Amino acid sequence: MSTIGAYVRLARVGWVLVREGVVAALPSEGLPPLVGFAKAAVAPLARSRAKSVERADRLANAVARLGPSYVKIGQFLATRPDVVGADFAEDLSGLQDRMAFFPTEASRSTIRESLGRTIEDLYVRFDEPIAAASIAQVHPAEVETPEGPCKVAVKVIRPGVRKRFAADLEAMYLVARLQERFIPNSRRLRPVEVTKTLEQTTKVEMDLRLEAAALSEIAENTKDDPGFRVPQVDWERTGRDVVTMEWIDGIKMSDVEALKAAGHDLNALADTLIQSFLRHTLRDGFFHADMHPGNLFVDASGMIVAVDMGIAGRLGKKERRFLAEILYGFITRDYLRVAEVHFEAGYVPSHHNVASFAQAIRAIGEPIHGQPAETISMGKLLTLLFEVTEIFDMETRPELVMLQKTMVVVEGVSRILNPRFNMWKAAEPVVSDWIRDNLGPKRIVTDLKDGAKAAIRLAEALPEIATKTEKLHGEIMRMSEEGLRFDAQTAERIGRAEARHTRSGRIALWVIAAALVVIAVQLA
Repeated sequence: MSTIGAYVRLARVGWVLVREGVVAALPSEGLPPLVGFAKAAVAPLARSRAKSVERADRLANAVARLGPSYVKIGQFLATRPDVVGADFAEDLSGLQDRMAFFPTEASRSTIRESLGRTIEDLYVRFDEPIAAASIAQVHPAEVETPEGPCKVAVKVIRPGVRKRFAADLEAMYLVARLQERFIPNSRRLRPVEVTKTLEQTTKVEMDLRLEAAALSEIAENTKDDPGFRVPQVDWERTGRDVVTMEWIDGIKMSDVEALKAAGHDLNALADTLIQSFLRHTLRDGFFHADMHPGNLFVDASGMIVAVDMGIAGRLGKKERRFLAEILYGFITRDYLRVAEVHFEAGYVPSHHNVASFAQAIRAIGEPIHGQPAETISMGKLLTLLFEVTEIFDMETRPELVMLQKTMVVVEGVSRILNPRFNMWKAAEPVVSDWIRDNLGPKRIVTDLKDGAKAAIRLAEALPEIATKTEKLHGEIMRMSEEGLRFDAQTAERIGRAEARHTRSGRIALWVIAAALVVIAVQLA
Protein backbone atom coordinates (compact mmCIF):
# COMPACT_ATOMS: atom_id res chain seq x y z
CA MET A 1 0.00 0.00 0.00
CA SER A 2 2.90 2.31 0.74
CA THR A 3 4.18 1.85 -2.82
CA ILE A 4 0.73 2.58 -4.21
CA GLY A 5 0.63 5.78 -2.16
CA ALA A 6 4.04 6.76 -3.52
CA TYR A 7 2.78 6.29 -7.09
CA VAL A 8 -0.28 8.43 -6.32
CA ARG A 9 1.86 11.21 -4.84
CA LEU A 10 4.26 10.96 -7.77
CA ALA A 11 1.33 11.30 -10.18
CA ARG A 12 0.23 14.45 -8.33
CA VAL A 13 3.75 15.89 -8.56
CA GLY A 14 3.83 15.16 -12.28
CA TRP A 15 0.44 16.79 -12.81
CA VAL A 16 1.49 19.95 -10.95
CA LEU A 17 4.74 20.15 -12.95
CA VAL A 18 2.72 19.78 -16.18
CA ARG A 19 0.12 22.38 -15.20
CA GLU A 20 2.74 24.93 -14.13
CA GLY A 21 4.62 24.52 -17.42
CA VAL A 22 7.78 23.03 -15.89
CA VAL A 23 7.68 19.94 -18.12
CA ALA A 24 7.15 22.07 -21.24
CA ALA A 25 10.22 24.14 -20.28
CA LEU A 26 12.50 21.11 -20.09
CA PRO A 27 15.20 21.06 -22.81
CA SER A 28 14.35 18.55 -25.54
CA GLU A 29 17.93 17.87 -26.60
CA GLY A 30 19.24 14.47 -25.70
CA LEU A 31 15.87 13.09 -24.58
CA PRO A 32 14.96 9.54 -25.69
CA PRO A 33 12.30 9.58 -28.46
CA LEU A 34 9.57 8.19 -26.19
CA VAL A 35 10.28 10.79 -23.49
CA GLY A 36 10.37 13.56 -26.08
CA PHE A 37 7.00 12.40 -27.43
CA ALA A 38 5.50 12.34 -23.92
CA LYS A 39 6.83 15.85 -23.23
CA ALA A 40 5.28 17.17 -26.44
CA ALA A 41 1.98 15.43 -25.66
CA VAL A 42 1.54 16.96 -22.20
CA ALA A 43 2.90 20.45 -23.02
CA PRO A 44 -0.54 21.78 -24.16
CA LEU A 45 -1.96 20.90 -20.70
CA ALA A 46 0.00 23.72 -19.05
CA ARG A 47 -1.98 26.65 -17.71
CA SER A 48 -2.12 29.55 -20.14
CA ARG A 49 -0.64 31.96 -17.59
CA ALA A 50 2.24 29.54 -16.93
CA LYS A 51 3.41 29.77 -20.54
CA SER A 52 4.21 33.46 -20.19
CA VAL A 53 6.59 33.22 -17.21
CA GLU A 54 10.25 32.26 -16.96
CA ARG A 55 11.27 28.66 -16.23
CA ALA A 56 12.59 29.52 -12.76
CA ASP A 57 9.25 31.15 -11.87
CA ARG A 58 7.34 28.14 -13.21
CA LEU A 59 9.42 25.89 -10.98
CA ALA A 60 8.89 28.16 -7.96
CA ASN A 61 5.12 28.19 -8.55
CA ALA A 62 5.01 24.40 -8.85
CA VAL A 63 7.00 23.87 -5.66
CA ALA A 64 4.80 26.36 -3.79
CA ARG A 65 1.70 24.37 -4.84
CA LEU A 66 3.26 21.07 -3.78
CA GLY A 67 3.88 22.28 -0.23
CA PRO A 68 6.59 22.89 2.39
CA SER A 69 8.39 19.56 2.07
CA TYR A 70 8.94 20.12 -1.65
CA VAL A 71 10.44 23.53 -0.93
CA LYS A 72 13.00 21.73 1.23
CA ILE A 73 13.52 19.03 -1.41
CA GLY A 74 14.02 21.71 -4.06
CA GLN A 75 16.53 23.58 -1.93
CA PHE A 76 18.45 20.37 -1.31
CA LEU A 77 18.54 19.52 -5.03
CA ALA A 78 19.82 23.04 -5.69
CA THR A 79 23.00 21.90 -3.92
CA ARG A 80 23.32 18.95 -6.33
CA PRO A 81 23.90 20.33 -9.86
CA ASP A 82 25.52 16.98 -10.64
CA VAL A 83 22.08 15.37 -10.25
CA VAL A 84 19.61 17.91 -11.69
CA GLY A 85 21.95 19.82 -14.03
CA ALA A 86 23.50 23.25 -13.59
CA ASP A 87 20.56 25.19 -15.10
CA PHE A 88 17.90 23.60 -12.93
CA ALA A 89 20.13 23.84 -9.86
CA GLU A 90 20.35 27.58 -10.50
CA ASP A 91 16.57 27.80 -10.86
CA LEU A 92 16.04 25.83 -7.65
CA SER A 93 18.54 27.96 -5.74
CA GLY A 94 16.13 30.87 -6.20
CA LEU A 95 13.37 29.13 -4.26
CA GLN A 96 12.24 31.39 -1.45
CA ASP A 97 11.86 29.58 1.85
CA ARG A 98 8.98 31.85 2.84
CA MET A 99 5.78 30.02 3.74
CA ALA A 100 2.48 30.98 5.33
CA PHE A 101 2.52 31.41 9.10
CA PHE A 102 0.87 28.74 11.21
CA PRO A 103 -1.18 29.83 14.28
CA THR A 104 0.70 31.13 17.29
CA GLU A 105 -1.39 28.87 19.51
CA ALA A 106 0.08 25.88 17.62
CA SER A 107 3.57 27.20 18.45
CA ARG A 108 2.61 27.57 22.11
CA SER A 109 1.28 24.01 22.19
CA THR A 110 4.42 22.65 20.49
CA ILE A 111 6.67 24.43 22.99
CA ARG A 112 4.68 23.11 25.96
CA GLU A 113 4.87 19.54 24.64
CA SER A 114 8.58 19.80 23.78
CA LEU A 115 9.81 21.49 26.98
CA GLY A 116 7.15 20.39 29.47
CA ARG A 117 6.63 23.94 30.74
CA THR A 118 4.14 26.71 30.06
CA ILE A 119 4.92 29.68 27.85
CA GLU A 120 4.46 32.01 30.84
CA ASP A 121 7.02 30.04 32.81
CA LEU A 122 9.54 30.13 29.97
CA TYR A 123 9.16 33.64 28.51
CA VAL A 124 8.32 37.08 29.83
CA ARG A 125 6.81 37.89 26.45
CA PHE A 126 6.03 35.72 23.39
CA ASP A 127 5.04 37.59 20.21
CA GLU A 128 3.47 36.75 16.87
CA PRO A 129 5.78 35.15 14.24
CA ILE A 130 7.91 37.34 12.01
CA ALA A 131 9.28 34.70 9.59
CA ALA A 132 8.05 31.30 8.42
CA ALA A 133 9.92 28.70 6.40
CA SER A 134 9.24 25.16 5.23
CA ILE A 135 10.49 23.55 8.45
CA ALA A 136 9.77 26.10 11.18
CA GLN A 137 8.80 29.67 12.01
CA VAL A 138 10.43 32.28 14.24
CA HIS A 139 8.84 34.28 17.08
CA PRO A 140 10.38 37.25 18.89
CA ALA A 141 10.25 36.81 22.67
CA GLU A 142 11.82 37.98 25.90
CA VAL A 143 13.34 35.99 28.77
CA GLU A 144 14.18 37.11 32.28
CA THR A 145 17.92 37.23 33.10
CA PRO A 146 19.88 38.53 36.11
CA GLU A 147 20.56 41.65 34.02
CA GLY A 148 16.87 42.11 33.20
CA PRO A 149 14.62 41.17 30.25
CA CYS A 150 16.55 39.97 27.20
CA LYS A 151 15.17 39.67 23.67
CA VAL A 152 15.47 36.22 22.03
CA ALA A 153 14.45 34.45 18.84
CA VAL A 154 12.32 31.33 19.26
CA LYS A 155 12.28 28.87 16.34
CA VAL A 156 9.37 26.39 16.44
CA ILE A 157 8.91 23.34 14.21
CA ARG A 158 5.95 23.40 11.78
CA PRO A 159 3.15 21.06 12.97
CA GLY A 160 2.88 17.81 10.99
CA VAL A 161 5.95 18.56 8.86
CA ARG A 162 7.73 15.30 9.75
CA LYS A 163 4.77 13.14 8.72
CA ARG A 164 4.28 15.11 5.51
CA PHE A 165 7.96 14.92 4.60
CA ALA A 166 8.12 11.16 5.28
CA ALA A 167 5.20 10.61 2.89
CA ASP A 168 6.70 12.82 0.17
CA LEU A 169 10.06 11.11 0.61
CA GLU A 170 8.51 7.80 -0.47
CA ALA A 171 7.85 9.35 -3.88
CA MET A 172 11.45 10.56 -4.03
CA TYR A 173 12.73 7.04 -3.32
CA LEU A 174 10.44 5.69 -6.03
CA VAL A 175 11.84 8.17 -8.58
CA ALA A 176 15.41 7.32 -7.54
CA ARG A 177 14.85 3.56 -7.92
CA LEU A 178 13.16 3.99 -11.30
CA GLN A 179 16.00 6.26 -12.41
CA GLU A 180 18.64 3.68 -11.46
CA ARG A 181 16.68 0.91 -13.15
CA PHE A 182 15.81 2.55 -16.47
CA ILE A 183 18.58 5.18 -16.92
CA PRO A 184 21.92 3.31 -16.62
CA ASN A 185 23.98 6.48 -17.09
CA SER A 186 22.49 7.93 -13.91
CA ARG A 187 23.79 5.12 -11.69
CA ARG A 188 27.12 6.90 -11.37
CA LEU A 189 25.26 9.67 -9.55
CA ARG A 190 23.76 7.14 -7.10
CA PRO A 191 20.25 8.67 -6.95
CA VAL A 192 19.12 6.37 -4.13
CA GLU A 193 22.14 7.46 -2.07
CA VAL A 194 21.30 11.09 -2.88
CA THR A 195 17.78 10.51 -1.56
CA LYS A 196 19.19 8.92 1.60
CA THR A 197 21.37 12.00 2.06
CA LEU A 198 18.28 14.20 1.64
CA GLU A 199 16.43 12.12 4.23
CA GLN A 200 19.29 12.29 6.73
CA THR A 201 19.89 16.01 6.17
CA THR A 202 16.25 16.88 6.67
CA LYS A 203 15.87 14.65 9.73
CA VAL A 204 18.78 16.53 11.28
CA GLU A 205 17.22 19.86 10.31
CA MET A 206 13.88 18.83 11.86
CA ASP A 207 15.49 18.12 15.24
CA LEU A 208 16.17 21.60 16.52
CA ARG A 209 18.42 20.25 19.28
CA LEU A 210 20.89 19.30 16.56
CA GLU A 211 20.77 22.79 15.06
CA ALA A 212 21.46 24.16 18.54
CA ALA A 213 24.40 21.75 18.87
CA ALA A 214 25.76 22.92 15.49
CA LEU A 215 25.54 26.55 16.63
CA SER A 216 27.33 25.63 19.85
CA GLU A 217 30.09 23.75 18.02
CA ILE A 218 30.78 26.48 15.50
CA ALA A 219 30.72 29.05 18.33
CA GLU A 220 33.50 27.13 20.08
CA ASN A 221 35.47 26.78 16.83
CA THR A 222 35.24 30.50 16.03
CA LYS A 223 35.51 32.06 19.51
CA ASP A 224 38.92 33.59 18.66
CA ASP A 225 38.22 34.30 14.97
CA PRO A 226 38.15 37.94 13.87
CA GLY A 227 34.93 39.37 12.47
CA PHE A 228 32.65 36.30 12.66
CA ARG A 229 30.30 34.73 15.18
CA VAL A 230 26.97 32.90 15.56
CA PRO A 231 24.09 33.47 18.02
CA GLN A 232 24.32 32.02 21.54
CA VAL A 233 21.89 29.18 22.36
CA ASP A 234 19.58 29.21 25.38
CA TRP A 235 19.74 25.48 26.22
CA GLU A 236 17.17 25.76 29.03
CA ARG A 237 14.54 26.69 26.42
CA THR A 238 15.64 24.31 23.67
CA GLY A 239 14.22 20.89 22.75
CA ARG A 240 13.50 18.72 19.74
CA ASP A 241 10.76 21.03 18.43
CA VAL A 242 11.99 24.42 19.67
CA VAL A 243 15.27 26.29 19.90
CA THR A 244 15.74 29.61 21.68
CA MET A 245 18.72 31.75 20.78
CA GLU A 246 20.14 35.22 21.03
CA TRP A 247 18.23 37.85 19.06
CA ILE A 248 20.43 39.42 16.36
CA ASP A 249 20.02 43.12 15.61
CA GLY A 250 21.89 43.70 12.38
CA ILE A 251 21.77 44.50 8.68
CA LYS A 252 21.38 41.72 6.13
CA MET A 253 24.46 41.37 3.94
CA SER A 254 22.28 41.65 0.85
CA ASP A 255 21.31 45.23 1.82
CA VAL A 256 24.40 46.96 0.44
CA GLU A 257 22.99 50.49 0.73
CA ALA A 258 22.12 50.03 4.41
CA LEU A 259 25.61 48.64 5.08
CA LYS A 260 27.16 51.67 3.40
CA ALA A 261 24.90 54.06 5.33
CA ALA A 262 25.97 52.39 8.60
CA GLY A 263 29.61 53.06 7.71
CA HIS A 264 30.74 49.44 7.27
CA ASP A 265 33.77 48.65 5.08
CA LEU A 266 32.25 46.45 2.36
CA ASN A 267 35.61 45.29 1.00
CA ALA A 268 36.74 44.19 4.46
CA LEU A 269 33.41 42.37 5.01
CA ALA A 270 33.85 40.48 1.72
CA ASP A 271 37.36 39.38 2.71
CA THR A 272 36.26 38.38 6.23
CA LEU A 273 33.35 36.33 4.89
CA ILE A 274 35.38 34.18 2.49
CA GLN A 275 38.27 33.82 4.95
CA SER A 276 35.86 32.72 7.70
CA PHE A 277 34.27 30.13 5.42
CA LEU A 278 37.66 28.72 4.34
CA ARG A 279 38.88 28.71 7.94
CA HIS A 280 35.84 26.69 9.04
CA THR A 281 36.24 24.32 6.10
CA LEU A 282 39.99 23.68 6.20
CA ARG A 283 40.80 24.14 9.88
CA ASP A 284 37.65 22.76 11.51
CA GLY A 285 36.19 20.50 8.82
CA PHE A 286 32.74 21.85 9.83
CA PHE A 287 31.01 24.66 7.95
CA HIS A 288 27.68 26.47 7.65
CA ALA A 289 26.27 25.04 4.40
CA ASP A 290 23.45 27.56 3.92
CA MET A 291 25.27 30.88 3.90
CA HIS A 292 22.94 32.79 1.57
CA PRO A 293 22.52 36.57 2.17
CA GLY A 294 19.31 36.07 4.18
CA ASN A 295 21.24 34.09 6.81
CA LEU A 296 24.10 36.60 7.17
CA PHE A 297 23.87 39.79 9.23
CA VAL A 298 26.33 42.53 10.17
CA ASP A 299 25.91 43.87 13.70
CA ALA A 300 26.68 47.38 14.89
CA SER A 301 30.31 46.48 15.66
CA GLY A 302 30.91 45.22 12.10
CA MET A 303 30.86 41.56 13.12
CA ILE A 304 29.37 39.07 10.63
CA VAL A 305 26.71 36.94 12.36
CA ALA A 306 25.53 33.74 10.63
CA VAL A 307 22.14 32.34 11.62
CA ASP A 308 20.09 29.24 10.73
CA MET A 309 22.52 26.33 11.12
CA GLY A 310 19.96 23.74 10.02
CA ILE A 311 22.24 22.65 7.18
CA ALA A 312 25.92 22.07 7.96
CA GLY A 313 28.69 20.28 6.10
CA ARG A 314 31.63 18.22 7.32
CA LEU A 315 34.92 17.32 5.68
CA GLY A 316 37.30 14.68 6.93
CA LYS A 317 41.05 15.22 7.08
CA LYS A 318 41.52 13.48 3.72
CA GLU A 319 38.92 15.68 2.02
CA ARG A 320 40.46 18.83 3.49
CA ARG A 321 43.90 17.87 2.17
CA PHE A 322 42.29 17.04 -1.14
CA LEU A 323 40.72 20.50 -1.37
CA ALA A 324 43.87 22.34 -0.28
CA GLU A 325 46.13 20.46 -2.69
CA ILE A 326 43.72 21.11 -5.55
CA LEU A 327 43.71 24.85 -4.84
CA TYR A 328 47.47 24.95 -4.35
CA GLY A 329 48.02 22.88 -7.50
CA PHE A 330 45.98 25.28 -9.60
CA ILE A 331 47.75 28.28 -8.11
CA THR A 332 51.20 26.79 -8.89
CA ARG A 333 50.01 25.23 -12.20
CA ASP A 334 51.12 21.79 -10.99
CA TYR A 335 48.36 19.91 -12.85
CA LEU A 336 50.07 16.53 -12.53
CA ARG A 337 49.95 16.85 -8.74
CA VAL A 338 46.25 17.79 -8.86
CA ALA A 339 45.62 14.66 -10.92
CA GLU A 340 47.69 12.48 -8.59
CA VAL A 341 45.70 13.69 -5.58
CA HIS A 342 42.47 12.49 -7.22
CA PHE A 343 43.98 9.03 -7.71
CA GLU A 344 45.55 8.90 -4.24
CA ALA A 345 42.20 9.80 -2.66
CA GLY A 346 40.50 7.05 -4.66
CA TYR A 347 38.10 9.49 -6.33
CA VAL A 348 39.10 8.49 -9.88
CA PRO A 349 39.27 4.74 -10.68
CA SER A 350 42.83 3.46 -10.97
CA HIS A 351 42.32 2.02 -14.48
CA HIS A 352 42.42 5.56 -15.90
CA ASN A 353 45.67 7.18 -16.97
CA VAL A 354 47.07 9.82 -14.60
CA ALA A 355 48.71 11.79 -17.42
CA SER A 356 45.48 11.91 -19.42
CA PHE A 357 43.61 13.15 -16.37
CA ALA A 358 46.31 15.78 -15.79
CA GLN A 359 45.78 16.93 -19.39
CA ALA A 360 42.07 17.42 -18.68
CA ILE A 361 42.93 19.37 -15.51
CA ARG A 362 45.28 21.59 -17.55
CA ALA A 363 42.34 22.45 -19.83
CA ILE A 364 40.63 23.97 -16.80
CA GLY A 365 43.64 25.67 -15.23
CA GLU A 366 45.35 27.38 -18.16
CA PRO A 367 42.40 29.60 -19.23
CA ILE A 368 42.06 30.75 -15.62
CA HIS A 369 45.68 31.92 -15.47
CA GLY A 370 45.02 34.22 -18.41
CA GLN A 371 42.28 36.15 -16.58
CA PRO A 372 42.52 39.07 -14.14
CA ALA A 373 42.59 37.79 -10.56
CA GLU A 374 39.32 39.51 -9.60
CA THR A 375 37.41 37.63 -12.32
CA ILE A 376 38.59 34.16 -11.31
CA SER A 377 35.89 32.25 -9.44
CA MET A 378 36.98 29.47 -7.09
CA GLY A 379 33.46 28.09 -7.15
CA LYS A 380 33.46 28.06 -10.96
CA LEU A 381 36.82 26.29 -10.90
CA LEU A 382 35.41 23.49 -8.75
CA THR A 383 32.32 23.26 -10.95
CA LEU A 384 34.49 22.77 -14.05
CA LEU A 385 36.57 20.24 -12.15
CA PHE A 386 33.51 18.14 -11.32
CA GLU A 387 32.42 18.29 -14.99
CA VAL A 388 35.80 16.92 -16.08
CA THR A 389 35.84 14.19 -13.45
CA GLU A 390 32.56 12.88 -14.85
CA ILE A 391 34.48 11.88 -18.00
CA PHE A 392 36.83 9.84 -15.83
CA ASP A 393 34.07 7.98 -13.92
CA MET A 394 34.49 9.85 -10.67
CA GLU A 395 31.50 8.93 -8.50
CA THR A 396 29.48 11.64 -6.81
CA ARG A 397 30.99 12.82 -3.51
CA PRO A 398 28.09 14.49 -1.65
CA GLU A 399 30.33 16.27 0.85
CA LEU A 400 32.41 17.83 -1.96
CA VAL A 401 29.34 18.88 -3.95
CA MET A 402 27.87 20.58 -0.86
CA LEU A 403 31.20 22.33 -0.31
CA GLN A 404 31.32 23.49 -3.92
CA LYS A 405 27.75 24.81 -3.82
CA THR A 406 28.32 26.66 -0.54
CA MET A 407 31.56 28.14 -1.87
CA VAL A 408 29.71 29.46 -4.93
CA VAL A 409 27.09 31.11 -2.68
CA VAL A 410 29.65 32.63 -0.30
CA GLU A 411 31.75 33.89 -3.19
CA GLY A 412 28.60 35.40 -4.72
CA VAL A 413 27.81 37.28 -1.51
CA SER A 414 31.39 38.60 -1.39
CA ARG A 415 31.04 39.89 -4.96
CA ILE A 416 27.77 41.63 -4.03
CA LEU A 417 29.75 43.54 -1.43
CA ASN A 418 32.77 44.09 -3.69
CA PRO A 419 32.24 43.61 -7.46
CA ARG A 420 36.05 43.57 -7.95
CA PHE A 421 36.55 41.01 -5.20
CA ASN A 422 39.85 39.14 -5.61
CA MET A 423 39.06 35.63 -4.45
CA TRP A 424 42.63 34.38 -4.53
CA LYS A 425 44.09 37.35 -2.66
CA ALA A 426 41.44 37.10 0.07
CA ALA A 427 41.84 33.32 0.39
CA GLU A 428 45.65 33.27 0.30
CA PRO A 429 46.34 33.89 4.04
CA VAL A 430 44.01 31.08 5.16
CA VAL A 431 44.93 28.57 2.43
CA SER A 432 48.68 29.17 2.67
CA ASP A 433 48.64 28.86 6.48
CA TRP A 434 46.73 25.60 6.27
CA ILE A 435 49.02 24.21 3.56
CA ARG A 436 52.10 25.16 5.60
CA ASP A 437 50.73 23.45 8.71
CA ASN A 438 49.20 20.39 7.05
CA LEU A 439 51.12 19.73 3.83
CA GLY A 440 54.59 20.66 5.00
CA PRO A 441 56.90 19.31 7.76
CA LYS A 442 54.20 19.82 10.40
CA ARG A 443 52.05 17.29 8.54
CA ILE A 444 54.60 14.54 9.23
CA VAL A 445 54.52 15.31 12.96
CA THR A 446 50.72 15.32 12.95
CA ASP A 447 50.57 12.05 11.02
CA LEU A 448 53.01 10.47 13.49
CA LYS A 449 50.85 11.59 16.40
CA ASP A 450 47.71 10.21 14.72
CA GLY A 451 49.54 6.96 13.95
CA ALA A 452 50.69 6.63 17.55
CA LYS A 453 47.14 7.18 18.82
CA ALA A 454 45.81 4.55 16.38
CA ALA A 455 48.51 2.09 17.50
CA ILE A 456 47.58 2.64 21.17
CA ARG A 457 43.88 2.07 20.41
CA LEU A 458 44.78 -1.09 18.50
CA ALA A 459 46.92 -2.36 21.40
CA GLU A 460 44.04 -1.73 23.81
CA ALA A 461 41.68 -3.69 21.57
CA LEU A 462 44.04 -6.67 21.02
CA PRO A 463 42.65 -8.83 23.87
CA GLU A 464 39.10 -8.42 22.57
CA ILE A 465 40.24 -9.12 19.00
CA ALA A 466 42.06 -12.28 20.16
CA THR A 467 38.94 -13.51 22.01
CA LYS A 468 36.72 -12.92 18.97
CA THR A 469 39.25 -14.60 16.68
CA GLU A 470 39.41 -17.66 18.93
CA LYS A 471 35.61 -17.84 19.04
CA LEU A 472 35.38 -17.52 15.23
CA HIS A 473 37.98 -20.28 14.83
CA GLY A 474 35.94 -22.54 17.09
CA GLU A 475 32.74 -21.86 15.12
CA ILE A 476 34.48 -22.63 11.81
CA MET A 477 35.88 -25.91 13.19
CA ARG A 478 32.43 -26.89 14.48
CA MET A 479 30.83 -26.13 11.09
CA SER A 480 33.49 -28.16 9.28
CA GLU A 481 32.72 -31.15 11.51
CA GLU A 482 28.94 -30.87 11.92
CA GLY A 483 27.87 -28.81 8.92
CA LEU A 484 26.16 -25.40 8.77
CA ARG A 485 23.30 -24.99 11.26
CA PHE A 486 20.74 -22.25 11.72
CA ASP A 487 19.20 -21.24 15.01
CA ALA A 488 15.48 -21.89 15.50
CA GLN A 489 14.46 -18.29 14.69
CA THR A 490 16.42 -18.22 11.41
CA ALA A 491 15.06 -21.62 10.36
CA GLU A 492 11.51 -20.43 11.09
CA ARG A 493 11.99 -17.27 8.99
CA ILE A 494 13.35 -19.31 6.08
CA GLY A 495 10.35 -21.61 6.33
CA ARG A 496 7.91 -18.71 6.29
CA ALA A 497 9.66 -17.15 3.30
CA GLU A 498 9.56 -20.44 1.40
CA ALA A 499 5.88 -20.82 2.23
CA ARG A 500 5.14 -17.36 0.90
CA HIS A 501 7.01 -18.08 -2.33
CA THR A 502 5.17 -21.42 -2.66
CA ARG A 503 1.79 -19.73 -2.17
CA SER A 504 2.73 -16.99 -4.63
CA GLY A 505 3.80 -19.61 -7.15
CA ARG A 506 0.52 -21.50 -6.74
CA ILE A 507 -1.52 -18.34 -7.16
CA ALA A 508 0.46 -17.42 -10.28
CA LEU A 509 -0.13 -20.90 -11.72
CA TRP A 510 -3.88 -20.65 -11.06
CA VAL A 511 -3.99 -17.20 -12.70
CA ILE A 512 -2.13 -18.54 -15.75
CA ALA A 513 -4.43 -21.57 -15.90
CA ALA A 514 -7.53 -19.37 -15.69
CA ALA A 515 -6.17 -17.12 -18.43
CA LEU A 516 -5.55 -20.15 -20.67
CA VAL A 517 -9.12 -21.37 -20.06
CA VAL A 518 -10.52 -17.96 -20.99
CA ILE A 519 -8.39 -17.89 -24.16
CA ALA A 520 -9.49 -21.41 -25.07
CA VAL A 521 -13.17 -20.47 -24.59
CA GLN A 522 -12.74 -17.38 -26.74
CA LEU A 523 -11.06 -19.36 -29.52
CA ALA A 524 -13.78 -22.00 -29.37
